[in-house]
Amino acid sequence: MIGGGALGAFFVGNDGKSIKATLKSIPSLFGGSKASKQRYMNLLALLFEILSKIRKDGLMSIENDVENPESSALFSKYPEVLKDHHLTEFITDYLRLMISGNMDAFQIENLMDNELETHHHEGLIPAHCIAKIGDGLPAFGIVAAVMGVVHTMESVGIPPSELGMLIAHALVGTFLGILLAYGFVGPLSGLLEQKLDESSKLFQTVKVTLLASLNGYAPAIAVEFGRKVLYSTERPGFSELEEHVKQAKSK
Repeated sequence: MIGGGALGAFFVGNDGKSIKATLKSIPSLFGGSKASKQRYMNLLALLFEILSKIRKDGLMSIENDVENPESSALFSKYPEVLKDHHLTEFITDYLRLMISGNMDAFQIENLMDNELETHHHEGLIPAHCIAKIGDGLPAFGIVAAVMGVVHTMESVGIPPSELGMLIAHALVGTFLGILLAYGFVGPLSGLLEQKLDESSKLFQTVKVTLLASLNGYAPAIAVEFGRKVLYSTERPGFSELEEHVKQAKSK
């Protein structure tokens, strides 16, 4: 009864887009974190190479890389970044705007902020849907308990030992609803939000690095801007990142 009620409320209370996004997000709950120091270093190394090429040969030199990242020698060196379609699209879209030369750093920053806000809002939909299920589970537990009490009242007159067993079964409904809400479904919602924050950090790194370049900083300094926005648990050291970039360029 509790599971059926929660599932029914989920489908009735959400539109098709939200249901699809929630179901699609469930497998990611049981996978490991995609945010790793190595992934961030690869991203920063890619941005460094792109900005270095721009500084050396001009913005038009990366036009083919931007239009066809799958066949780009620069992007192909970093398959972990390239296989992330949304991240690659974010990078190439704003490099394309930089090539056009019609927007200044403030306009691009505002556009980036709006896109990141949309990305974050969209990513929160599955977390909110699961959180609403968790909020409703205690109530469904009470409904199950009331039904158990109704069944118990029908059995008045039976031996006390059997009556006590029926009451115990009724109380299990309340217990199970609360346990599922605060011990399982609620934490899953929180985990989805954590994974969203981790994925957003990749986009923030790209944003800060490209804006630093637009404001005239050298590629090495622009990448340092991007490194500084990373969480301390995944942030590489200055020398560590510098060595990684040198090794990547030599390949």
